[in-house]
Amino acid sequence: MQYIFSNYWLSAFSRHRRFLNFLCDSSNYKIKIQALVALVKESIDSVALSDDDDNIIAEDVRQLNSTTTKGKKTLKSKVWNFFDILPLGADQKLKSQCKKCGAQYMASSKYGTGNMRRHIKVCKRNDTRDIGQMMISRDTNSLSLGSIQYDSNKFRELVMTCIVMHDLPFHFVEWAGIRAIHQYLYPDVDTLTRNTAKADVLKAYQREKLKIKAMFEEVSGRVSLTSDLWSSCISDGYMCLTAHFIDKEWRLQKRILNFCFMPPPHTGVALSENIFDLLCGWKIEGKQFSLTLDNASSNDVSVEALGSQLQLKGLLPCNGEFFHLRCCCHILNLVVQDGLKHIDRAIEKIRESVKYVKGSHSQVRKQKFLDCVNALLYRRAFEHLALSDSNYKSCPSAEEWDKVEKVWRFLKVFYDATLVFSGTKYPTTNLFFPSISQCYLTLKMALEGTDEYLRFMASMMWVKFQKYWADFSVILAIACILDPRYKMTFVELCYKKAHGEDSLEILVVRNKLCSLFDEYKSKSSHPTTTSVSSRANEATSHLESMEVESNLDLFKEFDDITSEEFSYAHKSQLELYLDEPKMSRNVNFDVLTFWKSHQYRYPELAAMARDVLSIPVSTVASKAAFSIGGRVLNQYRSSLKPENVEAIICTRDWLYGDKDDNEYENTRELMKITQDIMQMSLNEETGEQTGEQTTVCSNF
Repeated sequence: MQYIFSNYWLSAFSRHRRFLNFLCDSSNYKIKIQALVALVKESIDSVALSDDDDNIIAEDVRQLNSTTTKGKKTLKSKVWNFFDILPLGADQKLKSQCKKCGAQYMASSKYGTGNMRRHIKVCKRNDTRDIGQMMISRDTNSLSLGSIQYDSNKFRELVMTCIVMHDLPFHFVEWAGIRAIHQYLYPDVDTLTRNTAKADVLKAYQREKLKIKAMFEEVSGRVSLTSDLWSSCISDGYMCLTAHFIDKEWRLQKRILNFCFMPPPHTGVALSENIFDLLCGWKIEGKQFSLTLDNASSNDVSVEALGSQLQLKGLLPCNGEFFHLRCCCHILNLVVQDGLKHIDRAIEKIRESVKYVKGSHSQVRKQKFLDCVNALLYRRAFEHLALSDSNYKSCPSAEEWDKVEKVWRFLKVFYDATLVFSGTKYPTTNLFFPSISQCYLTLKMALEGTDEYLRFMASMMWVKFQKYWADFSVILAIACILDPRYKMTFVELCYKKAHGEDSLEILVVRNKLCSLFDEYKSKSSHPTTTSVSSRANEATSHLESMEVESNLDLFKEFDDITSEEFSYAHKSQLELYLDEPKMSRNVNFDVLTFWKSHQYRYPELAAMARDVLSIPVSTVASKAAFSIGGRVLNQYRSSLKPENVEAIICTRDWLYGDKDDNEYENTRELMKITQDIMQMSLNEETGEQTGEQTTVCSNF
């Protein structure tokens, strides 16, 4: 620019060489300056300037305005790629203008470039290319021209969420493909490292942990626990501790408290010490009600030591009598496995038949099976396949088919009970007694039946069932009584079926129920009697004044008689609840909703129901965390530190546990629908006469 400027003026000065020589020879500087001004004025008037020349001069003047006595400044900041420097205005202040939207800011060095940098991030015309950028404003819900503002903290939060939700490794942020996607979406995106991602996960873990602690402080009831051990792919031991409780809105909550490293030895004493330390860390050692564990000798020692330690401090209700609970799903599995030992060959043949069809690489073989299904279903389909495919050798015999079909009907009761016990989003203690009673009666019917095979199978299962039935916790019967659909009547009926008319077990249940209620009643602050009205108080005061003037012994004897009659007429909340009629079992019923609506009518009984109904009858909640642990600690990430493993698994459960449970419920619902479809039967005669049944099977 200086080159253009000097050439322009030199061309003008060349016309006045004589005058320039005069200026050089003259010693009067004032005269020289006046002559130079006259020369410039004459040169400008005599030269016809074009539009391009005007632009050049304007640019030269702007550069001269920004030039100080020390020389021209070099603009090195990146903000000048988005801003232009404006000519000096009437206020003689240097200003800059945004190239996109025209916003103006002070450009002098004393103001800095902070305002311009912030404007670049929020400029509404920045990166706007077409009408497709017209989007609805999030603030006003109106159609406006705008772009999403980039927030580095929000970006890091989303990356942390992605790692926790999808079990991704920390170095996921360093993948070249992921970084290319981020750069494409926003060129100035922050580059993250694995250490940054790990720090963000640990920070989120600590933040959510404080929220869980605050939640426990608001819980008015007690907390029940489940715990289990797991071995990783490199044989490292981990212990999962899960808390179950009912919040103030009467919703059943489940939270994984710890997924911690458990070094050997895995003895009962070591397990109890570790669990107690974890409870003290959460400050909930005084809120414990029960602990559900698998059936193992080390667990028995552990729960006994832990229960004794808590009971010494007076932290357990009823002296810790209901503290230990065995996993009912594990018990049913052990019982059923004893009966399945003698039908293994028949089951293996069915499994081999399924593998033969599903693992076939020949489309002809698959088509043969589909043709069989189009004609018949299941048993006859495989029998027909055995006739049409000479390579199929694993078809069960007729006797084996009959055996499997009988076993399926017999074991379906245990399967349904296991599904009920495996729930984590609804109370299961009130459903244990009805389900296990059906299993009990099914076994007794099989033992008294005429089928030799089922009788032998039931006898093998009966031994182990009796072992655990005699040792089951009475709290499960109490939970059934607290369900208004069953109450005491159902429990008495089940004991009558199992032990006869005058069984001592039902008396034990009544005594335990009353003792537990009395403990909650003694700790309750709610009044047990109804207050009298003001008019009754006024009448009582008149009677008291009359007692002064009359025989006091007469009124005293009368008061004793009245209080004795009243003691017989008064009923506790438990008795009032049991005297009410039962609710129908056929309606869609939520036991927690019932107690939420009756918590002011039966405050003491509702407090007891809150704690009893939160007890899980299985360790499924803790075992479900092991499937996540298997994805976090796999063969490619086996060296992950235990504290990082715990942060990932616990944060995932605290943030997205409900979503995982919903996906699990959807899967179960899909399996249920599939089973309903698989149980469809065809009318053979109708199928032979019409082609409708064949069409249905073909679509299936």
